[in-house]
Amino acid sequence: MKMSNMLISTLREVPAEAEIDSHKLMLRAGMIRKMASGIYNYMPLGLKVLKNVENIIREEMNNAGAQEFLASAVLPAELWQESGRWDVYGDELFRLKDRNNRDFCLGPTHEEVFTDIARNEIKSYKQLPINLYQIQTKYRDERRPRFGVMRSREFIMKDAYSFDKNQEGLDISYNKMREAYIKIFNRCGIEAKPVEADSGAIGGSNSAEFMVKSEVGEDDVVFCTACDYAANIEKAYSTAEKSEVEELKPLNKVETPNVKTIEELVKFFNTTEKRFAKTLIYNADDKIVAAMVRGDREVNEVKVSNALGGVVNLNMATPEEVFKATNAQVGFAGPINIKVDVLLVDEEVANMYNFIVGANETGYHIENVNYNRDFEGIVGDYRNITEGEKCPVCGGKVTISRGTEVGHIFKLGTKYSEAMNANFIDENGKEKPFIMGCYGIGVTRTMASIIEQHNDENGIVWPLSVAPYHVNIIPVNIKDEEQMKIANKIYEELKMIGVEAILDDRNERAGVKFKDSDLMGIPMRITVGKKIVDGEVEFKLRISEMENIKIEEAIEKVREEFKKNKLSVR
Repeated sequence: MKMSNMLISTLREVPAEAEIDSHKLMLRAGMIRKMASGIYNYMPLGLKVLKNVENIIREEMNNAGAQEFLASAVLPAELWQESGRWDVYGDELFRLKDRNNRDFCLGPTHEEVFTDIARNEIKSYKQLPINLYQIQTKYRDERRPRFGVMRSREFIMKDAYSFDKNQEGLDISYNKMREAYIKIFNRCGIEAKPVEADSGAIGGSNSAEFMVKSEVGEDDVVFCTACDYAANIEKAYSTAEKSEVEELKPLNKVETPNVKTIEELVKFFNTTEKRFAKTLIYNADDKIVAAMVRGDREVNEVKVSNALGGVVNLNMATPEEVFKATNAQVGFAGPINIKVDVLLVDEEVANMYNFIVGANETGYHIENVNYNRDFEGIVGDYRNITEGEKCPVCGGKVTISRGTEVGHIFKLGTKYSEAMNANFIDENGKEKPFIMGCYGIGVTRTMASIIEQHNDENGIVWPLSVAPYHVNIIPVNIKDEEQMKIANKIYEELKMIGVEAILDDRNERAGVKFKDSDLMGIPMRITVGKKIVDGEVEFKLRISEMENIKIEEAIEKVREEFKKNKLSVR
């Protein structure tokens, strides 16, 4: 492509709206343009990168035996009502009505559609296993769109669904997808580690997220320093710290006027946070629930939600709801005689001795409280794991890093097939529900994550596998006929061997062309200038020093870079 014919508008200044590197550089390099909050147009340069990422995904999905399919993005409410998600999915669902007042939504995900296809098209176990996938635009009315295409209201996603006759078959399908994902992200040039994850609104038994470490990531990811264990903090199991055994002491009610927070209580009682158990009260789908953790711990609301059977809306209780449950103001809640529907007790608290809690009376706390003797509840793991704790697998220390999810795979089981009566006939002539798996990749988010991992002070540094163009040929002086002749010759020869090349034939200074090339992240640059009188051109990789090479060596030099990156040319 000749640059004079391209629609590219690079920006020298960083747009005020952009917060993270990928957002800044996608705007500056002219890859995206904003239409509305969380909604973007993809300009030609950005679209080429998206298509390259899509093609890598498509190749690896096909190699793993999946078949491409394309569903409608406009989904009838009836399908979602069958699965039970129409009323519980939440405010992120874009809902609309047609001219006949029938309910529809814009697809945020497609479990129901694929299940409907399977129940209508797959009749016998002889047709199984089958894995269908699509690459399509999704819609979610995000409460707070941010970080450019990282969290937007319209995004491109690859979603796949496997259908098997038994659990063993699902395990095989799941592992095939896991391996395919590893290959996909490796080919895209990003480090994406599979970590244990919570299944969330999608449901199912097991799931893994593919996480990219990122300072601006929206998730906390737990990594073991001694083994391969990795998990989203929502899922990471916390190993209870053992308390020293003490003789049980009698309860002692203490007046604590205006002392509410753990920090204030530590000073008041002249002790440590570990001597306290705090009681947090929630409204969980209109049930009042209390969760107890040690004073220095944080409640994991995902674990609380899962313990309650997967509630949809989990919110901190209002002061009025707290008073009704405790007969006290906020800050004095405790487990003894609390009036809640469910009391969840973290296992660490259940193993403590003579600890301090709120007295359910404004201005008072109680010392020497002990589980089983003074109160009871449902014991489990309801807290966040913390930096330096023991790994639940090997006992080594864990670290916590921020991460961005680029892919997620689930073992759905029969969650959707049973709800939607999606069955097949087995070897014995009996009807059985499909055993399903679900596998998603955020295509636009993957593109942004590549930029997050591959950039410098000059712009994007695209891996060769996904770059919009592989080589930028820059004639220093477009009015010099010999320079243009050689530049055009190299350009045409590169096109003939299948290399995506740009010929920057704009009437601009060389410095402007170099800056644009670096900003756009083109992996290779060939500069045609005064050295052609010596039979030489300049060759430069995006992040390496420039070198002079013979004109006739230019094509072979490009070939060498493709070979190094395990990519082929003609």
